Amino acid sequence: MRLLKYEENGDITVISFNDNTIPPYAILSHTWGADTEEVTFVDLQNGDGKNKPGYRKIRFCGQQAQQDSLQYFWVDTCCINKSDKAELSLAIQSMFGWYQNATKCYAYLPDVSVRGCISSSTPSNYTWESAFKSSRWFKRGWTLQELIAPCIVEFFSEEWEKLGDKVSLKSFIRETTGIPHKALARAPLSQFSVPERLRWKGDRETKREEDAWYSMSGIFDVEIAPAYSEGAASAFGRLMDEIHTQERCIQDVRHTDPRDDKRRIEDTKGGLLVDSYRWVLDNTTFQQWQQDPHSRLLWVKGDPGKGKTMLLCGIVDELHTSMPSTTLLSYFFCQATDSRINSATAVLRGLLYMLIVQQPSLILHVRKKHDHAGKTLFEDANAWVVLIEIWADVLQDPSLRTAYMIIDALDECVTDLPRLLEFVAKQSSASSRVKWIVSSRNWPEIEAQLERAGHKAKLSLELNAQSVAAAVAVFIQRKVDQLAQEKQYRADVRHAVLQHLTSNANDTFLWVALVCQELRVTANRHVLKKLALFPPGLDALYKRMMQQMRSSIEDVEPPNSDLLAASRYPCIYWIDHLCDSKPKSWAEGVCDLQVAAVSVFLQKKYLYWLEGLSLCKSVGRGVVSMTKLWSLVQELGDQEGLTQLVQDARRFIMYHKGAIEGYPLQTYASALLFSPTGSMIRQLFQHEEPEGINVRPTLSNGWSACLQTLEGHSGPVSSVAFSPDSMQLASASDDRTVKIWDASSGATVKIWDASSGACLQTLEGHSSYVSSVAFSPVSSVAFSPDSMQLASASYDRTVKIWDASSGASSASYDRTVKIWDASSGACLQTLEGHSEYVSSVAFSPDSMQLASASGDRTVKIWDASSGTCLQTLEGHSDYVNSVAFSPDSTQLASASYDRAVKIWDASSGACLQTLKGHSDYVSSVAFSPDSMQLASASGNRTVKIWDASSGACLQTLEGYSRSVSSAELISILALRHSAKIITKPQESVRQEATISSDNIWVSDNVQKLWLPTEYRPVSAAVSGRCVGVGTGSGKVWICCFK
Repeated sequence: MRLLKYEENGDITVISFNDNTIPPYAILSHTWGADTEEVTFVDLQNGDGKNKPGYRKIRFCGQQAQQDSLQYFWVDTCCINKSDKAELSLAIQSMFGWYQNATKCYAYLPDVSVRGCISSSTPSNYTWESAFKSSRWFKRGWTLQELIAPCIVEFFSEEWEKLGDKVSLKSFIRETTGIPHKALARAPLSQFSVPERLRWKGDRETKREEDAWYSMSGIFDVEIAPAYSEGAASAFGRLMDEIHTQERCIQDVRHTDPRDDKRRIEDTKGGLLVDSYRWVLDNTTFQQWQQDPHSRLLWVKGDPGKGKTMLLCGIVDELHTSMPSTTLLSYFFCQATDSRINSATAVLRGLLYMLIVQQPSLILHVRKKHDHAGKTLFEDANAWVVLIEIWADVLQDPSLRTAYMIIDALDECVTDLPRLLEFVAKQSSASSRVKWIVSSRNWPEIEAQLERAGHKAKLSLELNAQSVAAAVAVFIQRKVDQLAQEKQYRADVRHAVLQHLTSNANDTFLWVALVCQELRVTANRHVLKKLALFPPGLDALYKRMMQQMRSSIEDVEPPNSDLLAASRYPCIYWIDHLCDSKPKSWAEGVCDLQVAAVSVFLQKKYLYWLEGLSLCKSVGRGVVSMTKLWSLVQELGDQEGLTQLVQDARRFIMYHKGAIEGYPLQTYASALLFSPTGSMIRQLFQHEEPEGINVRPTLSNGWSACLQTLEGHSGPVSSVAFSPDSMQLASASDDRTVKIWDASSGATVKIWDASSGACLQTLEGHSSYVSSVAFSPVSSVAFSPDSMQLASASYDRTVKIWDASSGASSASYDRTVKIWDASSGACLQTLEGHSEYVSSVAFSPDSMQLASASGDRTVKIWDASSGTCLQTLEGHSDYVNSVAFSPDSTQLASASYDRAVKIWDASSGACLQTLKGHSDYVSSVAFSPDSMQLASASGNRTVKIWDASSGACLQTLEGYSRSVSSAELISILALRHSAKIITKPQESVRQEATISSDNIWVSDNVQKLWLPTEYRPVSAAVSGRCVGVGTGSGKVWICCFK
């Protein structure tokens, strides 16, 4: 980093520093004039530039720094050699950190003058405050990070008069920028959502369009190398990709959130009592550790039940309230009984997670390895080795801020405790900026390891028995007061309980807690008798508790006999034998007998055969067999009835494979109820449909275009591709695997089949999410080469195979809208006109028009056949996220980052309504089927229902676990309409219907119904024994149990 020094003779010199030797410095924030006006690095090197207008700013900055006792200062125009592209790229990525580390930042506003201004307390049409709020400085892209990053920002007028700082002027700044006071006060930016931070950009402009997004990288603590000429859309896309990658990395580091563990522990122990730990704050050992810069490690030790955990909870709270906002606080609470938090790797992950949440720039040390390995980096056998390397880099990072590391209950670290002790002993001396507190029981092995640490201190609870006894006495008083109030004790009972606890506690918090827990469930008349049964001290109490425990039952061994051995082979392979035994030319009589036998079997026994296949774990093989039978019947010719029956039976097993394979009895429930009403198999076995469901889902007459749903990925599926012969399908997923689905293999080889759904093979090795797959030499496309099938990948972790027949439109970051023919793959129209990325498109119900929403804050309506832009709708003040036509095609709704929903006249373009009320950006919007209501979903996971004609908010729905899509909003609106059906009075309702937490089952606690993927709810309504379900595709279905 280069810094400037203002010499006594008025000269300015340039001095270079290594990252670890940078002295305190001031930094200038300003708006650039013309390139010819600004002083460059080359100018200073050559001794030129003093006559340039920009030199005045530099001289002022140096003089002001001297007044503030700062020897060095930094100005971007002349401290960066912009002719060196590599240096410029590194400077852009380092800029936020340079401003963040500056002692002071001087913001120079040449368009704000105090000359002749009247005090703001006097009425005037012009004051410097109004000029301040309208200053060009607030409209430039780079000044956003220059406002937020530094601890101190002082504003100066054209005359170099100080106007104030970002604390004294925070109200003006908030009014001008919309940035919360907390963000201006350097609260961790991770506290603010991505959409909220994006809104801070506002209308800021940059000379180069890409800089609009490069200047935001520091706000999100990510690094993107500048690539000028890529365009703003590409820069924005790269920024968002980097943000999402970093978020995934943080999620993968997180094994638990220690902040939640702390709250849970405090709640479990009855709350944190300030008087039970306050004594430690005045303890000389603790104060010496806190105040002495050479004292790095404090070991709090004591016997079980002495209150070590709650003591550390109190220390955490005190440090959090008293330390500067820039100081880091990371802690972890071990618990031997919880496998999530009882290992050395869990401790390091928990501490690391809290560090990078508070200082996200440290995540670069994690991403060096995580970008290649993914979450398995922290979970495989090498996790400890990797974490040690990451921690070494973090603790040696020059940018690491002052930090406190706290680990409670080392003795409860069940796995790799010696490793953890070695780590603490070594790293507690590694960085002067980090102080450590650990607690444990008085174990010799722990003491032996910690003795190796330098600059350590011990705080023994036994040696502070008087302080601990006083804290226990306060704890007893509080617990007895709670019991007396809750149980309505008489005065003599309360006194007896208080005396017994005080006399027998042996200064042990845990003993008091256990006795009070028992008294809480003891009847008042038995309290005194119960008290006498509690022996003093923990050891005696534990012995009594063990005597009361019952012995466990013996393990029951399952039977080894294979009950299906005799029937397995014919059940699986009868169709294979039928096909193999077919002579070149069947005799007519033999053929008729065979056809009749097959027909009777399918009409009478088909469902029972499917159940048998499920019990034999061979449903996948059954799909292959039905495909063979279908081919055989087609060869015979003149068997139209049998051909239709076999084809329907084949579609039946393919569609319901998941339900039949996992739950054999769902063959007679889910498989029948969720088959088309015109299905021959459903009609033949109608008598097997469950009698306990009297209102059943209404389905179409024929099978849908979806041939099969292949489930098995543990993460969202991002890409699919058919092989050239259409026999195999590959799918790529965020679970870092590629699965091959092959039509000709068996289920035993673990290869997944595109026709049967059996898993053929799983190819592992990716360290992050997989975004695309393709068979060579065919590129990564979703259509099969014969154009008869289409594969789709979904974030519901499934792959679906479809019949290809319909058209679609697409939105893109390249600012265009494209209309495609799905059967030919040809692009029918490319609609250009937006100046920013296109975020959403929607066809009108009559397919005559297409609406598009864009980051340029407009909505455009196009003629779908000619591509002509019919209307440009302006009115939103931020990016437009979603558009939707009303079912009658007369109105259009739009949702925006400006937290508003607008309803437009589709023909005239007039704005009919502006619906306000969301507290966060609006992500999606949809009309009800009758066009009378409108639903909108917000980034804060709420949905609002509006009256489309009046604009009144009818209802706010909360509790969603993620943002709601437009298709899901259609389901929610339809469910509101359907509520009249499912909420009719129920007679003698004893049990209510329920939907399982994973949305796979509907049940009335007696009968269970498995749901195919396309019928699973994104929203639902339950009344008595009736369930209404809205699906992700917008469909709604209802069923009622008897």
